[in-house]
Amino acid sequence: MSNVYNWQLGRPMDYPYDAAFPREQFAFVFNLNRCIGCQSCTMACKSTWTFSKGQEYMWWNNVETKPYGGYPAHWDVKTLDLLEKANPGGQSWGGTPQNAKAPYGQFKGQTVFEAAKHNVSPEGAQKALGYLPTDEEWAGANRFEDHPTGAPKGERDRYFQRPESLPQHKTWFFYLARLCNHCSYPACLAACPRSAIYKRPEDGIVLIDQERCRGYRKCMEACPYKKSLYRGTTRTSEKCVACYPRVEGRDPDGGGLPMQTRCMSACIGHIRLQGLVELNADGTWKENRQHPLYYLVHVAKVALPLYPQFGTEPNGYYIPPRWVPLPYLRQMFGPGVDAAIERYSVPDRELLAVLQLFGKDRRICFRYEIKQGPKVFETNIRGKKFEMFNDTVIGYGRDGKEIARIAVEEPVHVRPAQHANSI
Repeated sequence: MSNVYNWQLGRPMDYPYDAAFPREQFAFVFNLNRCIGCQSCTMACKSTWTFSKGQEYMWWNNVETKPYGGYPAHWDVKTLDLLEKANPGGQSWGGTPQNAKAPYGQFKGQTVFEAAKHNVSPEGAQKALGYLPTDEEWAGANRFEDHPTGAPKGERDRYFQRPESLPQHKTWFFYLARLCNHCSYPACLAACPRSAIYKRPEDGIVLIDQERCRGYRKCMEACPYKKSLYRGTTRTSEKCVACYPRVEGRDPDGGGLPMQTRCMSACIGHIRLQGLVELNADGTWKENRQHPLYYLVHVAKVALPLYPQFGTEPNGYYIPPRWVPLPYLRQMFGPGVDAAIERYSVPDRELLAVLQLFGKDRRICFRYEIKQGPKVFETNIRGKKFEMFNDTVIGYGRDGKEIARIAVEEPVHVRPAQHANSI
């Protein structure tokens, strides 16, 4: 085991290989407050990459309903349970949030790599603690879709409660869109006995070499997010490839510029924003104040990693849903949840502008600037002053040219009288 630094955990951790980082890292932010569970992203990926024989059960991108849904079923609950059994009562966070090297404090528990050193699962010795899902667990991609959790029947005010800080519904569910996180420390890569899995040095996208793979399924067992899948017709494993031809700028529609993946381009809810971020020598993000992803993750701190306690340092980040009980969200996104929801619920001027960039262009945005406009609205939200300005946010591609220009206040279009009742 090597000792590598994981900035999401705020500390060094054990990993089977020495740290090595790409020039840029593929990353994305999903705003779960906007997701409507339409599955447009899912079908865009399916029709592009996994429509062939042997791939029927493969959903490289999927949208599951939390708290009960999951694909494979209960993937996160089972992984969390394995870690709890490996380190009873010790899976906790401590310390205080600091700079970009420890923005969420410090994780005191064991990662999937550290737990594997001292524990042997039913499958045998592992590089990362995990399990192989059964066929039944892969049987229903949308099992428990739209199923809410709720308060006991007959309870007064059973549907929601209004604490002084933030309204929280007692009956709730939310949609969690997922794809491979293209982790900085991939568990699939660590576990592969064939060295068939690698991170691309140019963008950090994690791929499987189909010529080296022999289908041992150690990657399926080790990945805590269960985003590596086995194809019986070829006896190899496959996974999300992050639409790397588009990221490379080889899609004709992009005019030579890096483009967002198919799932992100197809999102009709505008919940997704993809980017390529520069890294320091230790794997932390280079300070780039005008990069939209850097701003959302490290400045506004409204976008959080999914299950950072697993230790893989995922490069997928989520703006948590406002209406969900905080203990559930803290387990899923770590200790930054409370501050993230508070900032998102009462956004400042810059955050409100940057949020407009989501889904506005298929090309990847590398930089933004804001042109200030007049104040159009103000109010108080739970005792805090909120002001809305009709600013204009401008996004730029890799070549420095403008790719998007959006006003914060959406224009109102009145249908002409002669077309009022026409379709």
